[in-house]
Amino acid sequence: MKEIVVISGKGGTGKTSLTAAFAALARDAVLADCDVDAADLHLLLEPDIRQTQAFSGGKLARIDPARCTRCGECHEVCRFEAICLNEGAYAVEPMACEGCGICVHFCPAGAIEFRDAINGQWSISDTRLGPMVHARLKPGEENSGKLVTLLRREARQIAEDQGREMIIVDGSPGVGCPVIASVTGADLVLIVTEPTLSGRHDLDRVAKLVAHFDIPAAVCVNKWDINPEIAHAVEGEASAAGLTWAGKISYNPAVTAAQLQRRTIIEHGDDVLRQEVTSIWNTVSELLKAQVGDT
Repeated sequence: MKEIVVISGKGGTGKTSLTAAFAALARDAVLADCDVDAADLHLLLEPDIRQTQAFSGGKLARIDPARCTRCGECHEVCRFEAICLNEGAYAVEPMACEGCGICVHFCPAGAIEFRDAINGQWSISDTRLGPMVHARLKPGEENSGKLVTLLRREARQIAEDQGREMIIVDGSPGVGCPVIASVTGADLVLIVTEPTLSGRHDLDRVAKLVAHFDIPAAVCVNKWDINPEIAHAVEGEASAAGLTWAGKISYNPAVTAAQLQRRTIIEHGDDVLRQEVTSIWNTVSELLKAQVGDT
């Protein structure tokens, strides 16, 4: 079983569109949308949800007013100012509570409960391109790294149960915790960038992150023809950094047309776009096959 993760140093590079296209080309993969802060792979694949479960990534404090003596100890020790006196009673502001538990430890009356926080939900769905695991965090919620780890674990379990040989992960943009949780232990990472100064800068950051975890990586440039000079520079820098050059995709209105039809860019039918994406997929597939040969 092989797992490829598609990531980008910044948002808006076309990462999700390329992930969906890979799903159409792979035909027998399990999909995982690990961009849990802004999941949108479902917009293209129209999943039929089979099961949904709540996700708890932490704890929240709650004060029982019947047991609270209003001594104010919890208010004094809370470094996040999440406990306030309101109309003569202390209460916890859920959006401010970090779930550290210090108030529970110091409350002399034992009036504070520590409950699981429901940060969002995750689902297992069927799509026309294969099973998909996806999730959605509530606005402002944290612990997205834990949720990403859960999704990847569930995707692997589905692949094992159904005898599927590949997992395709739509990772998060940037270099933060959810990205680290997305790529750790993957067989291959494909970094999607764009020919802009910000895209070039963020590519360097995410490439260093992947190198830190010693994960094989390839690079492709989307919309390369909006700035061929930078696109050419990215190709040279990628090779110099030890990254495999996977190819480039031209700017094409067919991408937007496919999105409006809720189809992948492979299903939409533009020949030029299909050839460019298929070439990148073939490079990725060869890299994965070479890993099998090495082992």
